[in-house]
Amino acid sequence: MSRWLVALLLAFPVLAHAAPKDDLKKPAEWFRSDVGRERVANVISWQDANGAWPKNRDNSAEAYQGDPAKLQGTFDNRATVNELRLLARALAATDNAAAREAFLKGLRCILQAQYENGGWPQSPEPRGYAQHITFNDDTMIGLMTFLREVHEDKLYAFVQAELRNQAGAAVDRGVECIVNCQVRIDGRLTVWCAQHDRDSLAPAGARVYEHPSLSGFESVGIACFLMSLDEPSDDVQRAVREAVEWFRDSQITGVRLEKVDGDLKVIKDKSAKPIWARFYELDTNRPIFSGRDGVIRYNIAEIEPERRNGYAWYGNWGEKVEACWDRCEWK
Repeated sequence: MSRWLVALLLAFPVLAHAAPKDDLKKPAEWFRSDVGRERVANVISWQDANGAWPKNRDNSAEAYQGDPAKLQGTFDNRATVNELRLLARALAATDNAAAREAFLKGLRCILQAQYENGGWPQSPEPRGYAQHITFNDDTMIGLMTFLREVHEDKLYAFVQAELRNQAGAAVDRGVECIVNCQVRIDGRLTVWCAQHDRDSLAPAGARVYEHPSLSGFESVGIACFLMSLDEPSDDVQRAVREAVEWFRDSQITGVRLEKVDGDLKVIKDKSAKPIWARFYELDTNRPIFSGRDGVIRYNIAEIEPERRNGYAWYGNWGEKVEACWDRCEWK
Protein backbone atom coordinates (compact mmCIF):
# COMPACT_ATOMS: atom_id res chain seq x y z
CA MET A 1 0.00 0.00 0.00
CA SER A 2 1.51 3.36 -1.02
CA ARG A 3 2.40 5.98 1.59
CA TRP A 4 -0.03 8.40 -0.08
CA LEU A 5 -2.88 5.93 0.22
CA VAL A 6 -2.05 5.45 3.89
CA ALA A 7 -2.02 9.21 4.38
CA LEU A 8 -5.36 9.63 2.63
CA LEU A 9 -7.02 6.86 4.61
CA LEU A 10 -5.72 8.33 7.87
CA ALA A 11 -6.84 11.82 6.94
CA PHE A 12 -10.28 10.68 5.82
CA PRO A 13 -11.18 7.57 7.84
CA VAL A 14 -13.93 5.30 6.64
CA LEU A 15 -17.17 5.43 8.63
CA ALA A 16 -17.41 2.97 11.51
CA HIS A 17 -20.36 1.19 9.92
CA ALA A 18 -18.21 -0.14 7.05
CA ALA A 19 -16.99 -3.18 9.00
CA PRO A 20 -15.22 -4.95 6.08
CA LYS A 21 -12.47 -2.36 6.55
CA ASP A 22 -11.72 -3.94 9.93
CA ASP A 23 -10.61 -7.13 8.21
CA LEU A 24 -8.34 -5.55 5.61
CA LYS A 25 -5.20 -6.05 7.69
CA LYS A 26 -5.93 -9.66 8.60
CA PRO A 27 -3.14 -12.11 7.71
CA ALA A 28 -3.49 -14.59 4.87
CA GLU A 29 -4.11 -17.37 7.42
CA TRP A 30 -7.27 -15.61 8.56
CA PHE A 31 -8.70 -15.51 5.04
CA ARG A 32 -8.04 -19.26 4.79
CA SER A 33 -9.78 -19.93 8.10
CA ASP A 34 -13.44 -20.90 8.44
CA VAL A 35 -14.23 -17.50 9.98
CA GLY A 36 -12.47 -15.61 7.21
CA ARG A 37 -14.13 -17.64 4.46
CA GLU A 38 -17.52 -17.11 6.07
CA ARG A 39 -17.09 -13.35 6.33
CA VAL A 40 -15.98 -13.13 2.72
CA ALA A 41 -18.98 -15.22 1.64
CA ASN A 42 -21.24 -12.92 3.64
CA VAL A 43 -19.83 -9.88 1.84
CA ILE A 44 -20.42 -11.47 -1.54
CA SER A 45 -24.05 -12.19 -0.63
CA TRP A 46 -24.74 -8.45 -0.21
CA GLN A 47 -23.55 -7.45 -3.69
CA ASP A 48 -26.40 -6.04 -5.78
CA ALA A 49 -27.16 -6.76 -9.42
CA ASN A 50 -25.02 -3.84 -10.58
CA GLY A 51 -22.01 -4.95 -8.56
CA ALA A 52 -22.19 -2.46 -5.66
CA TRP A 53 -22.91 -2.83 -1.94
CA PRO A 54 -25.28 -1.11 0.52
CA LYS A 55 -23.80 1.53 2.82
CA ASN A 56 -23.65 2.03 6.57
CA ARG A 57 -23.88 -1.60 7.56
CA ASP A 58 -21.62 -4.54 8.35
CA ASN A 59 -21.86 -6.50 5.12
CA SER A 60 -19.53 -9.15 6.50
CA ALA A 61 -21.36 -9.99 9.75
CA GLU A 62 -24.05 -12.22 8.27
CA ALA A 63 -25.27 -13.43 4.91
CA TYR A 64 -28.05 -11.58 3.11
CA GLN A 65 -31.27 -13.59 3.31
CA GLY A 66 -33.68 -11.30 1.49
CA ASP A 67 -34.74 -10.75 -2.09
CA PRO A 68 -31.61 -10.00 -4.16
CA ALA A 69 -33.67 -7.64 -6.33
CA LYS A 70 -34.16 -5.37 -3.32
CA LEU A 71 -30.46 -4.82 -2.71
CA GLN A 72 -29.41 -1.28 -3.62
CA GLY A 73 -25.69 -0.62 -3.67
CA THR A 74 -24.00 2.76 -3.63
CA PHE A 75 -20.61 4.46 -3.66
CA ASP A 76 -21.63 6.80 -0.85
CA ASN A 77 -19.84 6.69 2.52
CA ARG A 78 -17.08 4.54 1.01
CA ALA A 79 -19.47 1.68 0.32
CA THR A 80 -18.32 -0.84 -2.32
CA VAL A 81 -14.60 0.07 -2.33
CA ASN A 82 -13.83 -1.60 0.99
CA GLU A 83 -15.81 -4.69 0.08
CA LEU A 84 -13.70 -4.90 -3.08
CA ARG A 85 -10.48 -4.42 -1.15
CA LEU A 86 -11.51 -7.27 1.14
CA LEU A 87 -12.21 -9.55 -1.81
CA ALA A 88 -8.82 -8.73 -3.33
CA ARG A 89 -7.10 -9.69 -0.09
CA ALA A 90 -9.11 -12.90 0.04
CA LEU A 91 -7.97 -13.72 -3.47
CA ALA A 92 -4.35 -13.11 -2.51
CA ALA A 93 -4.71 -15.78 0.16
CA THR A 94 -7.13 -18.24 -1.43
CA ASP A 95 -8.32 -19.47 -4.79
CA ASN A 96 -11.87 -18.25 -4.30
CA ALA A 97 -13.72 -18.23 -7.62
CA ALA A 98 -16.77 -16.53 -6.14
CA ALA A 99 -14.62 -13.73 -4.73
CA ARG A 100 -12.92 -13.25 -8.09
CA GLU A 101 -16.25 -13.05 -9.91
CA ALA A 102 -17.68 -10.60 -7.37
CA PHE A 103 -14.57 -8.43 -7.48
CA LEU A 104 -14.54 -8.14 -11.25
CA LYS A 105 -18.26 -7.40 -11.27
CA GLY A 106 -17.75 -4.62 -8.74
CA LEU A 107 -14.77 -3.15 -10.57
CA ARG A 108 -16.66 -3.08 -13.83
CA CYS A 109 -19.59 -1.46 -12.03
CA ILE A 110 -17.38 1.43 -10.93
CA LEU A 111 -15.84 1.84 -14.38
CA GLN A 112 -19.20 1.75 -16.14
CA ALA A 113 -20.76 4.27 -13.76
CA GLN A 114 -18.24 6.98 -14.66
CA TYR A 115 -19.65 9.79 -16.78
CA GLU A 116 -17.98 10.71 -20.05
CA ASN A 117 -16.74 13.93 -18.44
CA GLY A 118 -14.87 11.90 -15.81
CA GLY A 119 -17.20 12.36 -12.86
CA TRP A 120 -19.09 9.76 -10.86
CA PRO A 121 -22.63 9.81 -9.49
CA GLN A 122 -23.42 8.72 -5.96
CA SER A 123 -24.59 5.26 -7.03
CA PRO A 124 -24.76 3.02 -10.11
CA GLU A 125 -28.44 3.80 -10.70
CA PRO A 126 -28.78 7.34 -9.30
CA ARG A 127 -31.97 9.32 -8.94
CA GLY A 128 -32.51 12.94 -8.02
CA TYR A 129 -29.47 14.72 -6.63
CA ALA A 130 -27.55 11.42 -6.56
CA GLN A 131 -27.09 11.93 -10.30
CA HIS A 132 -24.78 14.87 -9.67
CA ILE A 133 -21.02 14.43 -9.79
CA THR A 134 -20.60 13.52 -6.15
CA PHE A 135 -17.67 14.73 -4.09
CA ASN A 136 -19.86 14.62 -0.98
CA ASP A 137 -18.34 12.54 1.82
CA ASP A 138 -15.33 11.84 -0.45
CA THR A 139 -17.39 9.59 -2.73
CA MET A 140 -15.55 10.35 -5.96
CA ILE A 141 -12.14 10.59 -4.29
CA GLY A 142 -12.78 7.22 -2.65
CA LEU A 143 -13.47 5.65 -6.03
CA MET A 144 -10.43 7.24 -7.63
CA THR A 145 -8.17 6.18 -4.77
CA PHE A 146 -9.36 2.59 -5.18
CA LEU A 147 -8.96 2.64 -8.97
CA ARG A 148 -5.42 3.95 -8.60
CA GLU A 149 -4.70 1.00 -6.31
CA VAL A 150 -6.06 -1.39 -8.93
CA HIS A 151 -3.88 0.19 -11.58
CA GLU A 152 -0.66 0.32 -9.53
CA ASP A 153 -0.72 -2.15 -6.62
CA LYS A 154 0.63 -5.68 -7.01
CA LEU A 155 -2.26 -6.94 -4.90
CA TYR A 156 -4.44 -6.59 -8.00
CA ALA A 157 -2.19 -8.54 -10.34
CA PHE A 158 -5.03 -11.05 -10.75
CA VAL A 159 -7.00 -8.41 -12.68
CA GLN A 160 -6.46 -8.62 -16.42
CA ALA A 161 -4.19 -5.94 -17.85
CA GLU A 162 -6.95 -4.37 -19.92
CA LEU A 163 -9.09 -3.70 -16.84
CA ARG A 164 -6.14 -2.37 -14.86
CA ASN A 165 -5.36 0.01 -17.69
CA GLN A 166 -9.00 1.08 -17.79
CA ALA A 167 -8.78 1.83 -14.08
CA GLY A 168 -5.75 4.06 -14.64
CA ALA A 169 -7.45 5.85 -17.52
CA ALA A 170 -10.56 6.39 -15.39
CA VAL A 171 -8.43 8.09 -12.74
CA ASP A 172 -6.96 10.39 -15.39
CA ARG A 173 -10.43 11.34 -16.60
CA GLY A 174 -11.48 11.90 -13.01
CA VAL A 175 -8.59 14.30 -12.47
CA GLU A 176 -9.59 16.21 -15.59
CA CYS A 177 -13.16 16.42 -14.29
CA ILE A 178 -11.95 17.74 -10.93
CA VAL A 179 -9.95 20.49 -12.62
CA ASN A 180 -12.94 21.43 -14.78
CA CYS A 181 -15.28 21.52 -11.78
CA GLN A 182 -13.16 23.86 -9.66
CA VAL A 183 -15.28 26.93 -8.96
CA ARG A 184 -14.10 30.26 -10.30
CA ILE A 185 -15.37 33.39 -8.54
CA ASP A 186 -14.57 36.82 -10.00
CA GLY A 187 -11.86 35.29 -12.14
CA ARG A 188 -10.15 33.46 -9.29
CA LEU A 189 -10.10 29.71 -8.75
CA THR A 190 -11.38 28.65 -5.33
CA VAL A 191 -12.36 25.09 -4.33
CA TRP A 192 -15.21 22.70 -5.07
CA CYS A 193 -18.86 22.15 -4.21
CA ALA A 194 -19.96 18.91 -2.61
CA GLN A 195 -21.86 18.14 -5.82
CA HIS A 196 -21.58 19.43 -9.36
CA ASP A 197 -24.16 19.20 -12.12
CA ARG A 198 -23.32 16.21 -14.29
CA ASP A 199 -23.84 18.23 -17.50
CA SER A 200 -22.87 21.84 -16.80
CA LEU A 201 -20.39 21.04 -13.99
CA ALA A 202 -21.86 23.96 -12.03
CA PRO A 203 -22.12 23.71 -8.22
CA ALA A 204 -25.32 21.88 -7.29
CA GLY A 205 -27.37 21.30 -4.17
CA ALA A 206 -28.38 18.00 -2.61
CA ARG A 207 -30.53 17.70 0.50
CA VAL A 208 -32.58 20.77 1.36
CA TYR A 209 -29.94 22.03 3.80
CA GLU A 210 -27.07 21.38 1.36
CA HIS A 211 -26.99 24.34 -1.02
CA PRO A 212 -24.73 25.04 -4.00
CA SER A 213 -21.67 26.40 -2.24
CA LEU A 214 -17.94 26.09 -1.69
CA SER A 215 -17.20 23.10 0.50
CA GLY A 216 -14.71 23.40 3.33
CA PHE A 217 -14.86 19.64 3.90
CA GLU A 218 -15.15 17.87 0.56
CA SER A 219 -12.49 20.12 -0.99
CA VAL A 220 -9.91 18.73 1.44
CA GLY A 221 -9.99 15.23 -0.01
CA ILE A 222 -9.95 16.60 -3.55
CA ALA A 223 -6.95 18.87 -2.95
CA CYS A 224 -5.00 16.17 -1.11
CA PHE A 225 -5.64 13.66 -3.88
CA LEU A 226 -4.36 16.10 -6.49
CA MET A 227 -1.26 16.73 -4.37
CA SER A 228 -0.53 13.00 -4.37
CA LEU A 229 -0.24 12.80 -8.16
CA ASP A 230 3.14 12.19 -9.74
CA GLU A 231 4.19 14.82 -12.28
CA PRO A 232 0.83 16.62 -12.35
CA SER A 233 -0.03 18.93 -15.22
CA ASP A 234 0.25 22.70 -14.94
CA ASP A 235 -3.54 22.87 -14.62
CA VAL A 236 -3.51 20.46 -11.68
CA GLN A 237 -0.71 22.35 -9.96
CA ARG A 238 -2.58 25.61 -10.42
CA ALA A 239 -5.77 24.05 -9.07
CA VAL A 240 -3.98 22.88 -5.94
CA ARG A 241 -2.17 26.15 -5.25
CA GLU A 242 -5.38 28.14 -5.62
CA ALA A 243 -7.22 25.71 -3.34
CA VAL A 244 -4.50 25.99 -0.68
CA GLU A 245 -4.77 29.77 -0.85
CA TRP A 246 -8.55 29.60 -0.53
CA PHE A 247 -8.26 27.53 2.64
CA ARG A 248 -5.79 30.01 4.08
CA ASP A 249 -8.05 32.94 3.23
CA SER A 250 -11.22 31.22 4.49
CA GLN A 251 -10.14 30.18 7.96
CA ILE A 252 -12.29 31.36 10.85
CA THR A 253 -10.34 32.70 13.81
CA GLY A 254 -11.16 33.96 17.28
CA VAL A 255 -13.85 31.39 18.04
CA ARG A 256 -14.07 27.83 19.29
CA LEU A 257 -16.84 25.23 19.30
CA GLU A 258 -18.31 23.96 22.54
CA LYS A 259 -21.24 21.77 23.48
CA VAL A 260 -23.30 23.41 26.23
CA ASP A 261 -26.00 21.14 27.63
CA GLY A 262 -25.76 19.11 24.45
CA ASP A 263 -26.14 22.13 22.15
CA LEU A 264 -23.39 23.38 19.85
CA LYS A 265 -22.23 26.89 20.67
CA VAL A 266 -19.71 29.14 18.94
CA ILE A 267 -17.71 30.82 21.69
CA LYS A 268 -15.43 33.83 21.22
CA ASP A 269 -11.85 32.86 22.05
CA LYS A 270 -8.87 34.80 20.69
CA SER A 271 -6.54 31.91 21.50
CA ALA A 272 -8.55 29.29 19.59
CA LYS A 273 -7.06 27.46 16.63
CA PRO A 274 -8.56 28.28 13.20
CA ILE A 275 -11.61 26.35 12.03
CA TRP A 276 -13.42 26.15 8.71
CA ALA A 277 -17.11 26.03 7.81
CA ARG A 278 -18.63 23.13 5.92
CA PHE A 279 -20.23 25.48 3.36
CA TYR A 280 -19.33 28.95 2.06
CA GLU A 281 -21.63 31.13 -0.01
CA LEU A 282 -20.56 31.23 -3.65
CA ASP A 283 -20.60 34.98 -4.21
CA THR A 284 -19.55 36.24 -0.78
CA ASN A 285 -17.49 33.37 0.70
CA ARG A 286 -19.46 33.77 3.93
CA PRO A 287 -20.12 30.61 5.97
CA ILE A 288 -23.70 29.49 5.50
CA PHE A 289 -26.01 27.21 7.47
CA SER A 290 -29.44 25.81 6.77
CA GLY A 291 -32.09 23.81 8.54
CA ARG A 292 -34.74 21.55 7.14
CA ASP A 293 -36.67 24.60 5.96
CA GLY A 294 -33.98 25.13 3.34
CA VAL A 295 -33.43 28.79 4.25
CA ILE A 296 -29.82 29.98 4.18
CA ARG A 297 -28.66 31.52 7.45
CA TYR A 298 -25.36 33.15 8.36
CA ASN A 299 -25.49 32.25 12.03
CA ILE A 300 -25.61 28.62 13.12
CA ALA A 301 -27.68 29.61 16.15
CA GLU A 302 -30.56 30.45 13.79
CA ILE A 303 -31.16 26.90 12.57
CA GLU A 304 -33.08 24.32 14.56
CA PRO A 305 -31.24 22.32 17.24
CA GLU A 306 -31.72 19.02 15.40
CA ARG A 307 -29.76 20.21 12.38
CA ARG A 308 -27.38 22.38 14.36
CA ASN A 309 -26.22 19.38 16.36
CA GLY A 310 -26.80 16.66 13.79
CA TYR A 311 -24.47 17.81 11.04
CA ALA A 312 -20.77 18.66 10.73
CA TRP A 313 -20.97 22.43 10.14
CA TYR A 314 -17.43 23.22 11.29
CA GLY A 315 -14.12 21.40 11.40
CA ASN A 316 -10.35 21.73 11.41
CA TRP A 317 -10.26 20.67 7.78
CA GLY A 318 -7.80 23.29 6.59
CA GLU A 319 -5.13 21.75 8.81
CA LYS A 320 -5.33 18.58 6.73
CA VAL A 321 -4.81 20.58 3.56
CA GLU A 322 -1.66 22.15 5.00
CA ALA A 323 -0.44 18.72 6.14
CA CYS A 324 -0.89 17.34 2.62
CA TRP A 325 0.81 20.43 1.18
CA ASP A 326 3.78 19.91 3.49
CA ARG A 327 4.15 16.36 2.13
CA CYS A 328 3.64 17.36 -1.49
CA GLU A 329 6.76 16.43 -3.48
CA TRP A 330 6.20 18.60 -6.56
CA LYS A 331 5.29 21.96 -4.98
